[in-house]
Amino acid sequence: ARSTIFSLRLDAKRVFSTTTTMAAAWASVVVVLAVLRHSASGLVGRPPAFSQHGRGSRRTPAARSRCVVSMHDYDYDVAIVGCGVGGHGAALHARAMGLKTAIFTAGDAGGTCVNRGCVPSKALLAAAGRVREMSDEAHLASMGISLPGGATYDREGVAAHAKQLVSKVRGGLEGSLDRLGVEVIPQLAAYGGEHTLVTKEGDTYTAQDIILAPGSVPFVPPGVEVDGSTVYTSDEALDLEHVPEYVAIIGSGIIGLEFADVYTALGSEVTFIEALDTLMPAFDREIARVADRLLLQSRGIDYRTGVFAAKVAPGVRDERPVVIQTIDAKTKEPVETLEVDACLVATGRVANTKSLNLEEHGITLARGVVPVDERMRVLTAKEDGEVVPHLYCIGDANGIQMLAHTASAQGISAIENICGREHVVDHESIPGACFTHPEVASVGLDEDKAKARAADEGFELGKAVSHFRANSKALAEGEGDGIVKLLFNKETEQILGAHIIGLHAADLITEIANAKQAGTSIRDLAFTVHTHPTLSEVVDGAFKEAVGMNAH
Repeated sequence: ARSTIFSLRLDAKRVFSTTTTMAAAWASVVVVLAVLRHSASGLVGRPPAFSQHGRGSRRTPAARSRCVVSMHDYDYDVAIVGCGVGGHGAALHARAMGLKTAIFTAGDAGGTCVNRGCVPSKALLAAAGRVREMSDEAHLASMGISLPGGATYDREGVAAHAKQLVSKVRGGLEGSLDRLGVEVIPQLAAYGGEHTLVTKEGDTYTAQDIILAPGSVPFVPPGVEVDGSTVYTSDEALDLEHVPEYVAIIGSGIIGLEFADVYTALGSEVTFIEALDTLMPAFDREIARVADRLLLQSRGIDYRTGVFAAKVAPGVRDERPVVIQTIDAKTKEPVETLEVDACLVATGRVANTKSLNLEEHGITLARGVVPVDERMRVLTAKEDGEVVPHLYCIGDANGIQMLAHTASAQGISAIENICGREHVVDHESIPGACFTHPEVASVGLDEDKAKARAADEGFELGKAVSHFRANSKALAEGEGDGIVKLLFNKETEQILGAHIIGLHAADLITEIANAKQAGTSIRDLAFTVHTHPTLSEVVDGAFKEAVGMNAH
C-alpha cells in the first residue's frame, strides 16, 4: 500500500508538471469535493447524486449498467411514492444503477401484493388446496391411500399461516431496501410540482426524478354497503375471520374465482353474481368453458349472469342474513332478492391516486388513472397530453395492466429511461395467472382477438392444442384435466397468445411468455428439449402440434 501511495505521488507530480493535464487535475478535485459533500450527508461509500443526462458507456457491460450523470442539488436522484412490488422493483434497480434513492412507504411496505393480495391469498389457496385434495376419497383411493375420518382444518391456523407468510415476505422486502441503501421514509407523500414531494406531515423533499407507484384499492359499486364483517372486499376476506356457510361473490374475475376455490374447499356454498352475460370474462372463451366444468360445475357453484347487485345490505353474523337485491344489467328491472350469510365484493380495483394532488398540478386523471406514455412518463392528459418533466407512474395507478409483476417491470423500465437508455415494456408478452385448483394462465391475445388481428392484418391464424391427459407426470398426479392452447401467425410462426388450464399452469406459461417476448418462432421452439417426465412436455406438445410434428 505504501509503495502504491508513493507511486501515486510521483504520478501526481508528473501530472501537475504539464499545463495540458491541469484541467484533468481540477476535474479530479471537483469529483473529490462531490464525494466529500455526499459523505458528509451520511452516504459514505455510496454513489453521489447525479441527474440522468448522458448515456452509460458502451465499452463494457459493467460500464453500461450504471448511470453516467451530472451533478445536481436535489435531495435524491430518484424518489418513489409507494412501496408495493412496483416501487420496490424500481428502488432496487435504481440502486443497481448507482442512484441515490428514497422510497415513501406510508407505513405500508409491500403494498397490496404482499399485505392484502398475491401473498396472503396464495397462502390461503395452498392450505385450502391441501384440504380439498385430502378430502377427495376417490382421488386418494386411486393411489392406494385412505384417510379415515376425512380431513379437518383449523380456521385460525389457516389464517395464521397467511399472516406469518405476509410477515416473512414483508420483512425480506424491507431488509433488501435497507441492505441496498435505499432511504425508507414511512410517510404519505403527494406531488408538489416539478422535482418536489410534500408529505402529509408537511415535510418537503426534492428529487431529480419522481416515480409514482401508489397501487390500487378495491372498487365497491354504488348501492353496496361494506361493513367488513358480512359484506367485505378481498382486503377483509384475506383475514379469514370466519368461513360462511353460504357466500355470494359479486364478480367472477380472478379475485372472485380464487376465493370461490378457498371457500368451497373449506365447505362453503357459493353463488356468483356477474353483470356480464358470460362468466369469467377475463378468460379465453374455450378456456372459460373448461374452467366452468372444472372449477364451478364440479363444486356445485351456481351463478347469475347479466345482473347487477343493485343493493347489498349487511347482516349480523349468525343472526341476520345479508340481503342482495339484483336487477337486470340491461333493463334495470328487478330480478330477485338473495339472502346469504356473507357477500364478497370482487368487482375489480381502482387506482389509489386521490391523495397525490396531481390534478392541482395540471394532470387530468380518467377515473383516477394516471395517463402515461410507453416509457412510463406522466402526461398531462390521456389524449394529446404533454409529458410532465421528471415524473413517472408505474403499476396499477397507470391502468395499463393490473399485475404485480407488470408493476415491477414498469419500475425497472422507468429507471432505465431515467438513466437515458430508452426502454419500453412489452405488455402483450407479460403472463397472468389465476391460482385456482387447477390453475389458469395466459399470455398475449385470446382467440377472438387473435382472429380479429389476423383479419385486420391479412394473415392466417394458427392454433394448436395439447392435453394434460397425454402427459405422464399429470397422470401420475391424477391430474389429467386441462389443455395448453397456442395461437400463432402461420406465416411468420410468431406466437400471438397462449392459454393454459391445468396443473401448475402458472409456472408453465412463463416459458411461452418469454419465448413470445424474445420473438422465438414456434418452429425453433418445437426443436427444444423438455425434461421427461415433466408437465413442461404439455407445452412441448403444443409447439410440435403447431408445426405438424408428433409429440405422441
